[in-house]
Amino acid sequence: MTFMSCHRPFCRTTLLAVSAIAALVLLTPSTIAPARAQAAQQAALAGSAKPDTAKPDTAKSESAKPESVKSDDAKSDSARPAAPTTDATAAVNAAPLDPANPSQPKSLTDKAIEKVKQVAKSASDVFSRVPCLPPKGGATSMGSLPHVAGKLAAGQPVVIVAFGSSSTSGYGSTSPEFTYPNRLAAQLRRQYPSADITVVNRGKGGEDAPEMMKRLQVEVLDMKPDLVIWQVGTNAVLRNLDPGETAQLVEDGVARIQAAGADLVLVDPQYSPKVNEHAESASRLIKLLGRVARLRHVGVFPRFEVMRQWHENQALPIDSFVIADGLHMNDWGYACFAQLLGDDIIKSVGQIKLGVNVPSNVQTYRPM
Repeated sequence: MTFMSCHRPFCRTTLLAVSAIAALVLLTPSTIAPARAQAAQQAALAGSAKPDTAKPDTAKSESAKPESVKSDDAKSDSARPAAPTTDATAAVNAAPLDPANPSQPKSLTDKAIEKVKQVAKSASDVFSRVPCLPPKGGATSMGSLPHVAGKLAAGQPVVIVAFGSSSTSGYGSTSPEFTYPNRLAAQLRRQYPSADITVVNRGKGGEDAPEMMKRLQVEVLDMKPDLVIWQVGTNAVLRNLDPGETAQLVEDGVARIQAAGADLVLVDPQYSPKVNEHAESASRLIKLLGRVARLRHVGVFPRFEVMRQWHENQALPIDSFVIADGLHMNDWGYACFAQLLGDDIIKSVGQIKLGVNVPSNVQTYRPM
């Protein structure tokens, strides 16, 4: 009894130590398991994260879970204290994803950027093969575009409506990006990167002035455009419509567009084998469209003359800008047409910025 009483403090200390060790042994598995589960869950989330992020997007991961899973997680998170950060979880959170790993899926943003780069490269390739040069000694009578130029100069939103037939819709182009309205939009956005520019394609194949007038209100005027580019006349020539009647319908349409407060540019027929088979009718209609433009004080882009000079002055073969049907332009033809048209719009904006207030009823003359 004396021996036992002599060492009772030691025995108590020993019993306490043994109890603590036993408790630690019992608690250790339950502590490690959540940490391992948490590390595994975070690793799985990191594996499914986008390549351009360094850590998982918690909000997106949560939104992807079923409703029942989210509610269970919320209950368990509120019922237990936050697990301490371990070296394993820290490593999972800090480890960036390898962008060079081809097994990782590409994000929508990455795909969109690649698409833009491909389109830009294709666009530059068109002119690298055959440069788009303005015809020498020619002239345009685009006129001033005070409304759209003033809004671009002021940084206000601009709406441009491309109105016409198959040349406007882009028949013959190999991709929607290569239609002239989309080419024009891209050029203007490059020139004015901070501007809100919308180019609406209202081209419908096979139509001319009689059909276009029926949809002028809904598809053009209701858009509240700042500029209307009206390509008209080709199908009238091919269908042997009376040039005088066509010109009268165009004049009526021009008056309605002007009354709506929009700038206007007329685009006459294209120079191509099919149109040239009706040379007399085409020549007469082109002259009448020019007369309408002078009377109504609007601009004209002389597409027929521009394309003729591509062939005769620059010695470009017809098939370098017209597809095999002998009528519609190809990617290069649409691209160069849009480039020259865009140059005229940009010039008009430059005049406004420089304080050159050209009256809307005065047409400008410049070498192309």
